[in-house]
Amino acid sequence: MNPPITRDLIRRLPKTDLHLHLDGSIRLPTLIDLAKDAGVDLPSWTEGGLGDTVFRESYSGLEEYLQGFGYTCAVLQDKEALERVAYELALDNQADGVRYTEVRFAPQLHAHDRFDVLAVIAAVDAGLGRAKSEFNRRTEVASGLEPPFEYGIVTCAMRYFDERFSQYFRAFVELHRYSGARRIFALASQEMAHAAARARYEHGLPVVGFDLAGAEKGYPPIDHREAYSHVHRHFLEKTVHAGEDFGPESIFQAITELHADRIGHGTSLFNAGAVADPSIPDPERYVENLVQFIANRRITIEVCLTSNQQTNPAYRELAVHPLRQMLDHKLSVTLCTDNRTVSRTTVTDEVEKAVTTFGMSLEELKNVVVYGFKRSFFPGDYAAKRAYVRRCMDYFERVMAEAEVPNLGSE
Repeated sequence: MNPPITRDLIRRLPKTDLHLHLDGSIRLPTLIDLAKDAGVDLPSWTEGGLGDTVFRESYSGLEEYLQGFGYTCAVLQDKEALERVAYELALDNQADGVRYTEVRFAPQLHAHDRFDVLAVIAAVDAGLGRAKSEFNRRTEVASGLEPPFEYGIVTCAMRYFDERFSQYFRAFVELHRYSGARRIFALASQEMAHAAARARYEHGLPVVGFDLAGAEKGYPPIDHREAYSHVHRHFLEKTVHAGEDFGPESIFQAITELHADRIGHGTSLFNAGAVADPSIPDPERYVENLVQFIANRRITIEVCLTSNQQTNPAYRELAVHPLRQMLDHKLSVTLCTDNRTVSRTTVTDEVEKAVTTFGMSLEELKNVVVYGFKRSFFPGDYAAKRAYVRRCMDYFERVMAEAEVPNLGSE
C-alpha cells in the first residue's frame, strides 16, 4: 500500500508554475508600500482590509475577479516597482518548491511615454534573474545535489482594453480613433507580438511564449490570428486563455487558428451544453472529438483550481471541476496558481486540492509534475531542456525515496 501524499511531501517536491500572472501575484505589503509611493488610492491600507474589499475568497464572475488588477497595475509603472515585484515573486515560488516558473504579464499595461514595452520586459527579467542567481548560488544547488531555479517570460496581449487601462492604451486608442474596437484590439496584439519577438531575438530577453488574456466572452481568439501568426513564424511558443468563460469552440479556435501549444484553464472542454455555434449539429460528438484532438497532439491544459472556483460559481463545489475527467482521458495537465495573491494560493495548495478532492494517485501526481517540466517553454535549447528536466525528475525521485514512496513510472 502506497503511503499518503502529504502536504509536506508536496511542498518538498520540485514543481512548476506555468500559468502565473505577475500583476495578480504581488505581496499585499508590497502593494500597500508601492501605492503609498505612487500616490495610488487603495480601498484599504491593511492586508485584512484588502482581503475583505478587493482580494476576496470568491467573486461573482471573471470580470469582477479582474477588477483587482486595476490596483496592482497602477503601482507597477516603473522599473523599480516591476523589478521588486518580480524578485519577490521568484522568492515566493522558490520557498514553495517551485523550480521552474513562467511569469506572464501584459507589458502594454505598464508602458508609457517614459517607459516603453521592452524596458518593462527587461525590468521583470532583472528581478527574476536576481532571484535566480541568488538561489542557484546555494551550496546544495551549486554542488548539483538539487536542481537550479529557472524561469521564462510569457508576454500577454489583451482581448479587450480601453483608455482607462494604461497610458499606453490611451494613446493607442487615440491614434486609432477611426477604427472599430475589435480592430483596435487586434492591432494592439500585433504590436505586442512584434515587441515579443524583438525582445527575444534582438535583446536577448527570455521571452519564451505569447498569451492572450482578459475577458473571454465576446472577444474570440480568431480576432488575434495575425499576432499569433507573427510569433509562430518567429518560433515563440503559444498559450491562450480559452474555455474559461466561453465554450469548447473557443478552445478549438485557439489551437487551430492561433497555433496554441497550451491552453489556459480549458474548463469548458467537456461541457457540450456550452457549445454555442448553431452550425455544430451534435455538441456531444463535437466535445468527444475535441478531447481526442487535444490528447493526440499533447496540448497541455494549465489547470488553476482555486481561480476557477473563484470566477465560476459552478465550481464552488470543487468536485465538479473537470480535472478528474482530464486525468481519466490521459490529457497532459499541469497545476498552476494563476494569481497567487488574487486567489490566495500556492502551487502546493493547488496540488493538495487536486489530491484530496480528486483522489489523485501517486502515478497521476508524477505525471502532472512531469508534464509541467516537459511542456514548459524552457528558454534554453532542446538538449539543455532535456538535461534540466532529467535533473528535476531525479530530484523528484530522491524526495519520494526519502519519504519511502516506491519508484513510479510515468507517461
